[in-house]
Amino acid sequence: MASQAEPLILGHPTFRTITDDVSQLTERKTPLPWYFLFAMAVSLALLLFGMLAYLFIEGVGVWGVNIPIAWGWAIINFVFWVGIGHAGTLISAILFLLRQKWRTSINRFAEAMTIFAVICALIFPSVHVGRIWLVYWLFPYPNQMAMWPNFRSPLEWDIFAVFTYFVVSAMFWFVGLVPDLATLRDRAKNLRRKKIFGFLALGWRGGNRQWKHYELAYLLLAGLSTPLVLSVHSVVSTDFATSQLPGWHTTIFPPYFVAGAVFSGFAMVTTLAIIVRRVFHIEHIITLKHLENMAKVMLATSLMVGYAYSVEFFIAWYSGNMYERFVFINRALGPYAWGYWTMITCNVLVPQLFWFKKLRTSIPVLFIATIFINIGMWFERFVIIVSSLSQDFLPSSWAYYRPTWGDILTFIGSFGLFFSLFLLFVRFLPIVAMAEVKGVLPEANPHYENKGEHS
Repeated sequence: MASQAEPLILGHPTFRTITDDVSQLTERKTPLPWYFLFAMAVSLALLLFGMLAYLFIEGVGVWGVNIPIAWGWAIINFVFWVGIGHAGTLISAILFLLRQKWRTSINRFAEAMTIFAVICALIFPSVHVGRIWLVYWLFPYPNQMAMWPNFRSPLEWDIFAVFTYFVVSAMFWFVGLVPDLATLRDRAKNLRRKKIFGFLALGWRGGNRQWKHYELAYLLLAGLSTPLVLSVHSVVSTDFATSQLPGWHTTIFPPYFVAGAVFSGFAMVTTLAIIVRRVFHIEHIITLKHLENMAKVMLATSLMVGYAYSVEFFIAWYSGNMYERFVFINRALGPYAWGYWTMITCNVLVPQLFWFKKLRTSIPVLFIATIFINIGMWFERFVIIVSSLSQDFLPSSWAYYRPTWGDILTFIGSFGLFFSLFLLFVRFLPIVAMAEVKGVLPEANPHYENKGEHS
């Protein structure tokens, strides 16, 4: 006889205890550590906006970009942040369609992380165009100048792909919030909270007809979001693959970039989940089972990424193209070898720890490993962009890329914006989808009988 499945929620939870545990996080007095962390995050966000203002005044010359390296940290950071946002949509949409119940405890803040990461990502290509005051030319709207964007431009593809991804992800996140916002409205003890949550809850009363329409809308948005997981990073990767530059001109980029995006996204979700469950004492809702499942996803996507690294070298050798072969040998043995081997260590070797159950269920190991994975994924984008551009067809134009303090401070500031938005979210909105977590409890079973074991 098969053994009983490990419970997703520990203890003896009921609908009432889940509601109390999650709602109280937004209802109690704001703790002092939150103010300290929020002040630090806002300070870094202000640093970002200060560096952007400096960029607008002085021009892109304050960055380390130059010929032949016309794409520097701005595009590296753009691809990095878009990748971070991929896990939220995958957890929410694809795992929902596959009826994976373990997603219910982590999907809410994974969705929020997606939105905040995409906001950070949108900043970099927007300011990279140089003349930021003309960035509206990218949008295809009728205007008196009879100017239309070049629809063959990869930058135009990014505008459509990333904005579509952001809008659908935001709608998906908000629709999932509606029942929980109504719960906070009904529990509100002051008029201001009741009015704010009442407005956001859109008149939700939890009737049978409302649940029917809600579940249909949620299913449709999940269906819309699913192809976006594959299409958005495929479009971003095609920015590179459509060029004739050795190291970029390869058809493996779309699946390679998608796997890498899911890999880095799950690493960030795991890092935040470990912090959130400890700080808010919800270890019984976000359990080791959830963290272990995410570790398994990271192991699988790490193997895909490692396979892509090896296939790139095989293609370079098999193609017989001397320029392609030189680029890949140069990545591993040339002036940027330190970046390449950092990437290999963090993305291929470190995740092999997750083969062992004892390690993938160890909180310290998981936390440190996920940080290294995100470092490695940033270096992957660095290696792809910089090593390919720095040594092109003309040796006379070869150059060694060095970021300026403007590049570095802008990137650091983007983390400030991300964590400012995330801290606001965890303080004022339910970080766990109460309505969905209740659906995996024994009490949700129509044949469940309460024999008095729960209070």
